[in-house]
Amino acid sequence: MSHVFGDTMLLFRRSVTHTFRSPEILVGVTVSPIMFVLIFRYVFGGAIEIAGTSYVNFLMAGIFIQSISFGALTTAMSLAYDFEKGIVERFFTLPMSRPAIVIGRTIADAIRAIFSVFVMVIIGYIVGYRPVGGPLDYLAALGVMVLFSFAISWVGALLAIFIPNPEALQQLSFVIILPLTFVSSAFVDPATMPAGLQAFAENQPVSQAVDAVRSLTTDLPADGSILNSILWSIGILVVAVPTVGWAFRRVGSR
Repeated sequence: MSHVFGDTMLLFRRSVTHTFRSPEILVGVTVSPIMFVLIFRYVFGGAIEIAGTSYVNFLMAGIFIQSISFGALTTAMSLAYDFEKGIVERFFTLPMSRPAIVIGRTIADAIRAIFSVFVMVIIGYIVGYRPVGGPLDYLAALGVMVLFSFAISWVGALLAIFIPNPEALQQLSFVIILPLTFVSSAFVDPATMPAGLQAFAENQPVSQAVDAVRSLTTDLPADGSILNSILWSIGILVVAVPTVGWAFRRVGSR
């Protein structure tokens, strides 16, 4: 276990260092979420009314989870580039823990997600975001987001293993992530959607995470979303982690 921990921390530092040396990743962590906050706040905010809270308070939880969901694309693309450049194969030839290759990266992506959330909170305050609750509520909301980020990063890693081509992976990732984030409770109340879309939007993992964070930071009711979000994240990890391990063993045996 000490060997796994040491390798994980080494690759975690590698991922963090790569973030600061890659402007495109920093843009994705900072500029893109800020753009979404400003666009939805000032372009759509005046046309959408939410009962029980202001639209900006309703919006921010959706922006948080949307940014975290797109973080899975960062995980997938970074790992795909490592496959393309032969870096993962070189790791396989070294006396190191293979799980650490993914664990270190997913932990780094979870840290990036926390940084992105803090950036969005600052911008949100500037445009009128006023969360309701105490320190424990905010810590619980952050915990829900970090757990969801960690889980979704493993999905990104799984996609990268099966589709190691960065261009193809980027296209497929958008096809998966965009419907999950926009056909959800992130930006509008699902009750305004047609019946079929409403049922999907209310019960998919992104909506549950959004509703959980929203209930902890506004006066809106939780309706079981906190527990549901935790269960979704754990369920994703239960499926994704061993599948990634199996896929890595297949890659290493080629």
